Amino acid sequence: MKEEICKKKMALVERLGVHLENREQLAPVAARILSYIILTGKKGATFEDMVSILCASKSTISTHLNHLQDLNKIEYFTKTGDRKKYFIINKDTIIQHVDRMISHWQEERSIHLEIKDYKEKQNSLKIENEEDKFDLSFHNDYVKFIDEASFSVKTLREKLINNQFHI
Repeated sequence: MKEEICKKKMALVERLGVHLENREQLAPVAARILSYIILTGKKGATFEDMVSILCASKSTISTHLNHLQDLNKIEYFTKTGDRKKYFIINKDTIIQHVDRMISHWQEERSIHLEIKDYKEKQNSLKIENEEDKFDLSFHNDYVKFIDEASFSVKTLREKLINNQFHI
């Protein structure tokens, strides 16, 4: 059972790693490290574990850990009587991602409202054939979707800020 969970975790590390490589513009090993840390959770991932499990050299892991810390994507904590560092995801990384999503959606919303406004003005002109008028329902529905999604993500953001999640 434990071996099967480990295989699933490593498959997910790879899948999430490819996603993070593209989304965050990270080197492949850095993306795998970040993925592994995310999937290890609040107990933290040690340097030694990452060297062993990700099959990378100590210098490679060290270089990418330092880079991820410089980017404020990860942080570490120590335990009393233990010399190891336990790496975890920096909560601010998630908040920054959420902020980028909201900003992107607000730009999309603005563009769709401009397009809708233009089409409404065109529709108000004397158009002989009713079929030639623009259908505005897509823009109405899309703006409604963006508003609802933004509200949900903003609620999630507030919960993150108020430490209502243990990532």
